[in-house]
Amino acid sequence: MKTITIGNRHIGHDHEALVIAEIGVNHDGSVERALELVTAAREAGADAAKLQIFTAERLMHRSSRFADYQKDRCAEADPVAMLRRYELPRKGLERICAAMRDADLLPLATPFSPEEVDVIEELDLPAIKIASPDLVNRPLLQRAAQTGKPLLISTGAATMDEIALTASWLAEWNAPYALLHCVSSYPTPADQANLCWIGELAARFDAPIGYSDHTTEPWAGALAVAAGACIIEKHLTYDRAAQGPDHSASSDPAQFAQYIWMIRGAQRLRGSVGKHVLDVENDVRQVSRQSLVLRTELRKGQVLREHHLTVQRPGTGIPAGQIQQAIGRKLRRSLEAGDMLQWDMLSDAA
Repeated sequence: MKTITIGNRHIGHDHEALVIAEIGVNHDGSVERALELVTAAREAGADAAKLQIFTAERLMHRSSRFADYQKDRCAEADPVAMLRRYELPRKGLERICAAMRDADLLPLATPFSPEEVDVIEELDLPAIKIASPDLVNRPLLQRAAQTGKPLLISTGAATMDEIALTASWLAEWNAPYALLHCVSSYPTPADQANLCWIGELAARFDAPIGYSDHTTEPWAGALAVAAGACIIEKHLTYDRAAQGPDHSASSDPAQFAQYIWMIRGAQRLRGSVGKHVLDVENDVRQVSRQSLVLRTELRKGQVLREHHLTVQRPGTGIPAGQIQQAIGRKLRRSLEAGDMLQWDMLSDAA
């Protein structure tokens, strides 16, 4: 499976999962609040923090409406007014991204138009996150691909055919990318999380696979890593009860720290790909594997038959699995009942 590189981090199945603290719009339009969330992300142990960059009038048509989940969480009368409140000024974006770097966090952002990709380039961010609705937004994807930066693309509310179409565009543009399994429901009910889709995406696409988590389950990120995810994205808030579209589907700082702790534990348990005998198994392997042992006394020159043999531990003689290769050979010397066979006791194969 391919890997991608973001800053100094290699992203792939055999590397530690990249945990992204999604600040999104949980700053409530306040640069100072965003800076507080950057500090919380660092203290929780995140690897990256992410903003959303948009202009409400550019993003939303006058016919736009709230999603059902937003209606009771937003005070504004229409979505354009709501988003306008969450726009961050350019100087503010610069301060926040500088704070991320100072905190040893990879600074990331989601653009919602080609013009915001220009801003990401000017801010010199190491990768571009693409939100689920823009999986099929070819103009935005093409502009993002032109930067040469890795694209982290969420797949919420998309069919497999739509994802495959996007993957074909990215291959055409030679763009490095990762796909993030995602369910576009805020919050996502546990029985709709479908973490098994992580494996389906990994089997279908030659790209790192991650998970953008909108559940409120504290162990969802850990289970996703165990299922193969190598990127985890989760919303971080200062208060889950705050008014706004994403707070209730987010984790507060204490919850986020616990969330990451479980992810790191899952990473250790998942291990690396490529089944092999581990060093910690060698002792048990030797004492508990089985060897071929004589049932009866045999003389030099006799031909070994299956009825002459039994199987006993430890695995320091001819392995039981190689019984067919041993049968039919002659003994090089006389042996007693109970002797464990070694290859130098038998003649070469005929």
